[in-house]
Amino acid sequence: MAETVAIALSGGVDSSVAAALLKRQGVPLIGVMLRLWSQPGKESENSCCTLNAVALARRVAEILDIPFHLLDARETFRETVVGYFLDSYTRGETPNPCLICNRRIRWGTMFDAARDLGAARLATGHYVRLRKKENGETLLLRGVDSTKDQSYMLHLLTQEQLAASRFPVGGYRKTEIRRLAREFGLPTAARADSQDLCFLSGGDYRDFLRIYAPETARPGPILRRNGEILGEHEGLAFYTIGQRKGLRIAYREPLYVLEKDAARNALIVGTRAERGASFVRVGRVNWISGAPPKTPFRATVKIRYSAEDAAAQVTPRGGDRVELRFDSPQQDVTPGQAAVFYQGEVCLGGGTILSSENEEGGR
Repeated sequence: MAETVAIALSGGVDSSVAAALLKRQGVPLIGVMLRLWSQPGKESENSCCTLNAVALARRVAEILDIPFHLLDARETFRETVVGYFLDSYTRGETPNPCLICNRRIRWGTMFDAARDLGAARLATGHYVRLRKKENGETLLLRGVDSTKDQSYMLHLLTQEQLAASRFPVGGYRKTEIRRLAREFGLPTAARADSQDLCFLSGGDYRDFLRIYAPETARPGPILRRNGEILGEHEGLAFYTIGQRKGLRIAYREPLYVLEKDAARNALIVGTRAERGASFVRVGRVNWISGAPPKTPFRATVKIRYSAEDAAAQVTPRGGDRVELRFDSPQQDVTPGQAAVFYQGEVCLGGGTILSSENEEGGR
C-alpha cells in the first residue's frame, strides 16, 4: 500500500496545485493547515491563516476529496518564530523568521502532527526539487523557475527531513502552476502571492517592535567609522543595512547604513564606496549532506533571498562556522540574514551572517 502524504495547504495556489498533482498521481493524501499566531485584534489583516485562507484550503480539499485538518500551532509559533524575530532585532541583527518557521514549525510541529494522523511524508508548494544520489544522499536542487526558486528558504533542512518530503511544483514555472490551477478547477487560481511576514498583519515591523520589544526603541549616536558623530538614531532595529533615506543627517555626499554596533548602540554610516564587503563570517551553518567539508572549496553564495549568486571561496573554520571570501565586494551584507551556498543547481546548505569586512580589512 502506498504511503500517505500530508500536503501542507495554505489557501494559496502553489500548495493547492501541489495537492492536485499528487492526487492525480494516485498518492493517498491528507490536507493539513496551521493556525499561526498573529497580533491580537488584527487577525483579519494577517497574510495567512485568515478565515478566507482557511475556507479556500478547505474548499481545495473538498474538490480533491481528501481529508482536511486545521492544526493549532499558535503558541508554538509565538514562542519559536516570533520570539526569534524579537530577540534578533534586540541583538542588533536583521532576522529572516521564515527560515526558522520552515525548520521548526513546518518540518517540526506540522510534520509531527501529520505523522500522528498517519502520514509518512510531507509535501509543500515550495519551488525546489530533490534528487537521490546512488549513496542514498538526498540533494536539494533549485526550482526550475529561477524567479520563484525557494531553495534559499529550505537550506536549514536535514537529510532526514528532505528524504521524507515531496515538492510537486518545483519542476514547473509559476505561469504553468496558474494554468494548472485553472485546469483543476481550483478556487486559488487567481489568488495573489503573499509577500509579507504573516504575523505582522499588514503593518510596519517597526510598529510591531515598539509594542512587543519596546527596548529596541533606544536612541543612540549615528557615527562615521572614524568616530565622527553625525546625529542620533531612534533605535538600531528601525534601520536596515544599505538604507540611505530617513537618516535625518546632513552631509556633503549621500550616506548609507553600514553597520549596527549593538555594543555601543551606534548606527555606523558611510559613503557608497564603503558599502562593499569581501570577507564574511558565517555561523550556525547547516550542511544539507550532513557532512561538513574539511577543506576550502569554491561555490556561489546568496547573501539574501533576493540576491544574485556571487562567486566565493568557502573556508571551514571549525564547528559550524565558515569564512567567505568573495571574488568581488558584496553590498549591504547584513548580520542575521542567511548566506546560502550553491554548486550549480545544488544547494549545499548555509548559515547566519555574523560579520563582514571590506577590502581594507575594516568592518
